[in-house]
Amino acid sequence: MSTPEASTPDFVSALGRGLAVLECFGPGREKQTLTQVAALTGLSRGTARRFLLTLAALDYLASDGKLFWLTPRVLRFSHGYLASFGRAEVVKPVIQAVSEQLNESCSMAVLDGAEVVYIARVEARRVYSSRIDVGSRLPAHASSLGRVLLAGLAEDALDAWLARHPPQPWTARTITDPAQLRARIVEARRQRYAILDGELELGARSIAVPVQDATGRTVAALNIGTSAARAPLDQLRRQFLPVLRAAAAEIGPGFTGW
Repeated sequence: MSTPEASTPDFVSALGRGLAVLECFGPGREKQTLTQVAALTGLSRGTARRFLLTLAALDYLASDGKLFWLTPRVLRFSHGYLASFGRAEVVKPVIQAVSEQLNESCSMAVLDGAEVVYIARVEARRVYSSRIDVGSRLPAHASSLGRVLLAGLAEDALDAWLARHPPQPWTARTITDPAQLRARIVEARRQRYAILDGELELGARSIAVPVQDATGRTVAALNIGTSAARAPLDQLRRQFLPVLRAAAAEIGPGFTGW
């Protein structure tokens, strides 16, 4: 991880570095030392220390004198973001109904750089649950949510995305050839859905559809995640797809952009 820089005179470098410090904390990095933060951000220890102590003084971080960690105050940002969509209260009941009808986990996500970010999720009732929750991130190129969201980009924006984010393998089935990946994204745009089978995790498969606002712009994606053992590919198209499309149609018109 490196601190963001920009050539524009309007870019505030100190703010960029401070946000980079906050981004050091996450799954697998819940608690960090000064040395770890400095290494992750590329900042000197002295600079990293000042940012950490400032964020602690503002109650965004807590510390025991050696380790630093996030406080619940950072949730103010996520709450404001989710509320900015409009009709946020509609989303949860709709995906809850989808999950109960299909007995599978249902999620909604948006595109953020090379990844999709989960903004809503209802987990199916099973003995073992996944580690995915609101705020979780997955690689866009290897997820059905990502394929659908990328399909919503204009041609030039899609080409720029592919140039910036070369696809990396997650399993032996992950599509890593840019031309082949682009063809699959274009296919998802034409079909208005995407199915992925074992590209992110062997044995896992999913189907996603776009959530479009009143202007027809793709603002999010809705998906069902399942396993190859539970759901044949034909079932995803025949049974899951109509339910997802109906849910997306219910959610989409009231969604606002950002």
